[in-house]
Amino acid sequence: MANITMKGSDAISASLAECYVTIGDNRYNFMQMINFEASVTKNKTTVPILGQMGKGNKANGWSGVFRGKAHYNQSLFRNLLMEYKETGKDIYFDILVTNYDPASEAGKQSVIFTGCNIDGGILAAFDAEGDYLSEEIKGTFEDFKVPEKFKLLSGMQ
Repeated sequence: MANITMKGSDAISASLAECYVTIGDNRYNFMQMINFEASVTKNKTTVPILGQMGKGNKANGWSGVFRGKAHYNQSLFRNLLMEYKETGKDIYFDILVTNYDPASEAGKQSVIFTGCNIDGGILAAFDAEGDYLSEEIKGTFEDFKVPEKFKLLSGMQ
């Protein structure tokens, strides 16, 4: 069997991405993001199985969370927190993340997270010794779509 390996140029550049946040009818280029990660956790139930010592596992749902770090130079999420405080109405929004490195044969991937809801957030900050201010942004999402998927790299199949 031939030793087939990935080309270094097919690694996706960590900084070549786009992030958009849609709140209501407004779409924002959320270029303040420094990093972002969204993940899904499958909920599983342990299932006893007659005739064997071990138990099986049955998936019965999932939950999605996101987290990231952003430059502290926008008030979009503080506005959502204030709206919730003043009205009791929680605001849900969408996040679109696209990864594209033109040097990679993998192409482009876009993921849309819908029903996003922040867990909380920083209201004010400063750091007299720091170089710049950043803030953690965390929350949950209720659904996701992957309208653009990476291509299979040569040698994968």
